[in-house]
Amino acid sequence: MIDRYTRAELREIWSDHARFEAMRRVEVAACEEMDGPTADELEAIRGATFTVEAINEREKTTDHDVAAFVDVLAASAGPAGRWIHHGLTSSDVLDTGLALQLQRVGELLLPDARALVTALAEKAREHRHTLCVGRTHGIHAEPTTFGIKLAGFAFEAHRNAERLERAFAQAAVGAISGAVGTYAATSPQFEARVLQRLGLEAEPVSTQVVARDRHAELLEAIALAGAGLERFAVELRHLARTEVGEAREPFTEGQKGSSAMPHKRNPIKSEQITGLARVLRSNAMAALENVALWHERDISHSSVERIILPDSTTLLDHMQRRALGLVRGMVIDPERMRENLGLTYGALFSQRLLLALVNQGMTRDDAYRVVQRLAQRALDTRTQLRDLLAAGEGGEATAGLDLETTFDYAPYVRYADEIVGRVDEIA
Repeated sequence: MIDRYTRAELREIWSDHARFEAMRRVEVAACEEMDGPTADELEAIRGATFTVEAINEREKTTDHDVAAFVDVLAASAGPAGRWIHHGLTSSDVLDTGLALQLQRVGELLLPDARALVTALAEKAREHRHTLCVGRTHGIHAEPTTFGIKLAGFAFEAHRNAERLERAFAQAAVGAISGAVGTYAATSPQFEARVLQRLGLEAEPVSTQVVARDRHAELLEAIALAGAGLERFAVELRHLARTEVGEAREPFTEGQKGSSAMPHKRNPIKSEQITGLARVLRSNAMAALENVALWHERDISHSSVERIILPDSTTLLDHMQRRALGLVRGMVIDPERMRENLGLTYGALFSQRLLLALVNQGMTRDDAYRVVQRLAQRALDTRTQLRDLLAAGEGGEATAGLDLETTFDYAPYVRYADEIVGRVDEIA
């Protein structure tokens, strides 16, 4: 992944050196559980070193990166190096080492996933009574509160954090089962001891490789988390439009929104989240393609994973931190929200008017047609719907209605405390 989106800690985890270091840990743990090496040989094995440059140079001969790694590490250990990779196959080291890397990645990503839940919940509580218009199909529907809106995002973020935690946990699986997974040169007991040393669970049937549905599940969880971040970003982008103006991204001192137009404050961070979410979805599809390998093993998945696992985890990390900044620094305009409630000249009270007419004895369809006609007249003539009713525009059908009760915002917010209060379960 390019530096623009990469945190230093993740760059280190996905570096070539870190990859080989994880493999070295697997090789050492395996030697420590073997019956053959003496105490002195184990010390030599533990002290064995490598450089990425030396492995790359050796690979020019072996044309096999794991074999090159084993050669370099074994040579560094001296005569004791004969025990390195004893009874193992490449996938034992590659897949188990990858699980160690993914463990570390999860430890970095999950705290921010949970922090996003907390940040959204805090904003939801703060604005639980901030009245705003609800929109369906992009059209004004009925009033809601900004806190209720944010509470929905908080629960989605919580589900994504839970999915990510489960996905990282089920991917923290290794295998030391040897060629085609039969333990012909080792044993299940040996595998269990090695993996216990490394803090990993065992793949029940490895077929030589750890099953790739595990990695696909992780990439799917990452893509879903990205989609959740995108949904919030799209909402903020819409609310920031000049015609809406209800909420917008923070704008820092010295920031420029446009190189040509000084007045611009563009939602560039939200747009970046939207764009990167597309990459996560594409990578998840590639992970699904990796599931079906030939027989016990092929390496068609390997080249793909070297790209999609570092890239997807790195991008999600960047997107989560970006979203946290947006939530915490979001500029909210309650007055503009109130102004926008009036854009339909009271037509957004149409359901309350409809129900009031039904309660007076009118059939639902007849009531619907009366209210539809009056609401459209309010919009066409830019006249308050309530004023039309007060002037008798509804005829006998609407005579005697309690307009004060019908055109009251209170019903839309009466359960706001209860709805938003549900975030206490997750944050």
